[in-house]
Amino acid sequence: MKMKKYLTILVVFITLFSSCFKDLNTIPLDEDEVTSANLFYDLQDYTQFLAKCYAGLSLTGQQGPAGMGDINVADEGFSSYLRQYWVHQEIPTDEAVVAWTDPGLPQYNFQAWTTSSDFAEMMYYRIFYQITLCNEFIRNSSDEKLQEKELSDADIAIIKVYRSEARLLRALSYWHALDLFGSVPFVTDEDAMGAFLPEQATKQELFVFIESELIAIDSVLVEPRQNEYGRMDRAVAWTLLAKLYLNAEVYIGQKKYTECLTYCKKVINAGYTIDDRYQDMFWLGNETSPEIIFNIPQDGIHSKTWGGVTFIISAAVGGNMNAIAPTVYGIGGGWGGHRVTPQFVNIFPDVKGDIDKRAMFFTDGQTLEIDDYAQFTNGYAVDKFRNSFISADEQDTLLGADQTFVDTDFPLFRLADVYLMYAEAVLRGGKGGDIATAVGYVNELRERAYGNTTGNISDVDLTLDFILDERARELYWEAHRRTDLIRYGLFTGGDYLWAWKGGVQEGAATNVKFNLYPIPAAEINANPNLQQNSGY
Repeated sequence: MKMKKYLTILVVFITLFSSCFKDLNTIPLDEDEVTSANLFYDLQDYTQFLAKCYAGLSLTGQQGPAGMGDINVADEGFSSYLRQYWVHQEIPTDEAVVAWTDPGLPQYNFQAWTTSSDFAEMMYYRIFYQITLCNEFIRNSSDEKLQEKELSDADIAIIKVYRSEARLLRALSYWHALDLFGSVPFVTDEDAMGAFLPEQATKQELFVFIESELIAIDSVLVEPRQNEYGRMDRAVAWTLLAKLYLNAEVYIGQKKYTECLTYCKKVINAGYTIDDRYQDMFWLGNETSPEIIFNIPQDGIHSKTWGGVTFIISAAVGGNMNAIAPTVYGIGGGWGGHRVTPQFVNIFPDVKGDIDKRAMFFTDGQTLEIDDYAQFTNGYAVDKFRNSFISADEQDTLLGADQTFVDTDFPLFRLADVYLMYAEAVLRGGKGGDIATAVGYVNELRERAYGNTTGNISDVDLTLDFILDERARELYWEAHRRTDLIRYGLFTGGDYLWAWKGGVQEGAATNVKFNLYPIPAAEINANPNLQQNSGY
């Protein structure tokens, strides 16, 4: 059973009650009201709550596409976890410029946000709402709690696997917190429910917690590629560990490239293969890709959201694209939001006359230069993600079931990323890998990109600068770029400039403080245990 149907069960179940996640310690007087006292009763209850934990990566509330939102914001559609994560990883980089002028949003083009940023606040609270959900599941699926229930041994075994997935989901969110905000409040299932002021964990403490959790659950998680679609398995944990170790020098000042290689090799040997056609991983039907390690499922009928991939596709369509939006992109019309900078376009050079097929730009009616960031037609548009599928021979076209809310899933982790992490870790001195193997992995990606071997590289071509550009060419708009640029020391400062960085058309140096987002001012004011990130 695919996760898209699995999530439908959640929506029906969770809308039966509105107070489930407001006071999980109170036994209700109304027998129809559900709290932790009577929520975790049988296997179905655990299944449905776990579905809510997974749904938290994309959906925004207890009914779709909006209404009964999980967190208190003015516009629920903005508050999707995936939507906000994409915004924070892409818009402040060379990979995206946003035309919209919602208060505080243009500052993401400029790297000029403040402690009162509504968008940073939404990301922060969405992360910690997700952690709270996972904590509650883990707390109520402890061995002690399970022994109190009238559950069969078979059901208990299933729930223990569920618990490992909830711990993995929690580790993912704590990694996002570490990467985006640095030192943050720390709460786990071992903390009692109720009002208290959490202590702030250091980046070192967060790193160790994430690492230890992922290692601890390894033997309990389902084997790679054997779980239900849309659920996590061991390869997801391995990929997350590889990403944690690749960035360890940024997070904690320690080199962990050998450890990164160890987990890259585990993923590479787990049976995933590079997809034959690049665009198939971003178009309708991408749930069948042999390359994707973990997708965030989307369903235009059963799990409607103004965030997720609906946001990514719709915000990328505007101008002359609108005339072909229903037949080519599978949507009724675009929102005219996101384009790319000319500096990013220039990362895609022609090689011996052959064009890199990963350069999926729409240029009709669009200028390369961005004189006015608020005009969608300034800057090349990107049509990498679509709510449609067109076969290689253009004889077969499929459209999503709904032209407003899309069916195309988001590839959070995929094999190409692991190949490139392997190559980078080798170049940075990690032990257990070699240059020849790294070059082979890179050339496998480039042969797909060019359709032949003209783009292949040799050992001497494999440099750290090349890897950064290749990651941009391969992984753009998949929410990696900010983290990559920070690892290379190019996100802030003046060593690499792009259009509207620093608030001017030609680009300008920015303050290093913007390598981290600020903890919301309201949180700092409410909790004396917290210290704001440096520079804010």
